[in-house]
Amino acid sequence: MATTYELPVDEISSGFHALSDPIRVKVLELLQQQELCVGGLCEALDTNQSKLSFHLKVLKDAELVNARHEGRWIYYSLNIMQFVRLEKYLSNYRRFSEICPPVGYQTAGHN
Repeated sequence: MATTYELPVDEISSGFHALSDPIRVKVLELLQQQELCVGGLCEALDTNQSKLSFHLKVLKDAELVNARHEGRWIYYSLNIMQFVRLEKYLSNYRRFSEICPPVGYQTAGHN
C-alpha cells in the first residue's frame, strides 16, 4: 500500500528513466525558471519540435511536468510533487549512510 510519498515501482523507474537523458534534464532546468511553450523550449534548446515532443511525452508520462493548454499552445511547467516523491524514495537509502564512508573519505593506502 502506497502512502503520499511512496511510489509504485513502475512510477519510480519511469521517473528515473526520464531523468536519464541530457535533453530532458535541460528541459527541466529551463522549466525551473519559468513555464514555457514548446516553441520556447525548441528555441532555447536549438532543437526541432518533433524531437522535443518525444522528450516532453517521456517527462509527462513520468509526471515530472504538467501541460496546460491555452488556445493552440501547450505550456509546460514542473510538477514539483513528483520530484518530492522521487526525493523521498531516494531518502530511504540514507539509512545506509552509517555503513558507508562519507563522500571524499579516503582510507590509508586507498588514495
